[in-house]
Amino acid sequence: MPFENVSDHFIIHMYEAIRDDVHAEVTTGVRLVSGPAQERAEQLRQEIERRGLFYKPIEWPAKV
Repeated sequence: MPFENVSDHFIIHMYEAIRDDVHAEVTTGVRLVSGPAQERAEQLRQEIERRGLFYKPIEWPAKV
């Protein structure tokens, strides 16, 4: 997904939504986040860093 036409706020919002899903997965034990979501989070993280925005990195659960 090209990010040039996406606002800073929306980029952060998409990243935070994935973080919320990861947190819910850890809390409930129900798998909510798949490999593609982790790849998307990485793309978003790279764009956030490229733009120099503040963010809290996602703490991914250990793979079993």
